[in-house]
Amino acid sequence: MKIHEYQGKDILRQFGVPVPRGIPAFTVQEAVEAAQKLGGPVWVVKAQIHAGGRGKGGGVQLAKTIDEVRRLAGSMLGMQLKTHQTGPEGQKVRRLYIEEGADIGKEYYLSIVTDRATQKLAFIASSEGGMDIEEVKRAKPEMIITEFVDPLAGLGPEQALKIAVGIGLPAPAQAQAVDIMRRLYQCYMDTDASLLEINPLNCDGQNRLTALDAKFNFDANALWRHPEIVAYRDFEEEDPAEVLASKFDLAYISMDGNIGCLVNGAGLAMATMDTIKLFGGAPANFLDVGGGATAEKVTEAFKIMLGNPKVKGILVNIFGGIMRCDTIATGVISACKAVNLSVPLVVRMKGTNEEPGKKLLAESGLPIIAADTMADAAQRIVAAVR
Repeated sequence: MKIHEYQGKDILRQFGVPVPRGIPAFTVQEAVEAAQKLGGPVWVVKAQIHAGGRGKGGGVQLAKTIDEVRRLAGSMLGMQLKTHQTGPEGQKVRRLYIEEGADIGKEYYLSIVTDRATQKLAFIASSEGGMDIEEVKRAKPEMIITEFVDPLAGLGPEQALKIAVGIGLPAPAQAQAVDIMRRLYQCYMDTDASLLEINPLNCDGQNRLTALDAKFNFDANALWRHPEIVAYRDFEEEDPAEVLASKFDLAYISMDGNIGCLVNGAGLAMATMDTIKLFGGAPANFLDVGGGATAEKVTEAFKIMLGNPKVKGILVNIFGGIMRCDTIATGVISACKAVNLSVPLVVRMKGTNEEPGKKLLAESGLPIIAADTMADAAQRIVAAVR
């Protein structure tokens, strides 16, 4: 789950991380009132979308008068902001963040992610803040340092100081940097984040550090522990199909192909998509119905897949362990009738109650193409779509 910058800064404030004052705005008038309330000679008008690179797309601009705030807010609200993370279609701007201006000095990059290989937290830092970290990695990889933190020990002051010195923070700012990093670590752990990124971390002319941006991703499996974070969710920033799928406890992610996939188990779903690609097809989605899918759940899954106009065929690939094949077969039959299926459907089932499941499909009278192996199933749906 992602949240907006202004929401991320609310969380940082709660953990004592210094951030500029700012106020979210949903209309031009609210933007003007926010600037007036903040006061000062300069404001930053920031578009709020769940994507990076906003500045390059015109989504972060400086205003030196209230009239400029009004003009920029009017031009940003409703615009399709295009960045390297949104794709060519861009994302519609529905929210703004009006923030007080900052004394920009030297900008640094700092982030925390969970590293599965080491089973530790990776602090990634660079003296090259304010730009895409991917570009820094490509052009100046030596400017990025990574420090691994054992979650059983936590981030100690010595390790935090090592990071601060490693990215060249001036000596007068290092004590504050150590404090900020330890607060960020605590924030990351306490919120069950999967990414916390500060880009840039600004060091002003008086060697004071401030987080000028905040990006969070959270572990969706831990959100039940954090209703206060769930409250930040902006459904308008998410794929409508993925939002609908979440209401039925379906793990669904849209993709660019034309073959819908309905599978039980994330690993099998990944293998199914790989097999489709192997035989020249392209999956339209990842869809894991889980181990306890009901006939109703399968029907909803079909509706979601077929809501994508790109889908020209569906492959159902089921391994009956916890999930029984006859239950899936009943769901598939119900779904086909409920949605009046008009695209090719290939079904491959193995495992618990496999034979009763196959019998149900065969006697349904529906034009279902049966397959025995994954390779056979993938080849058949690719051929049917073509």
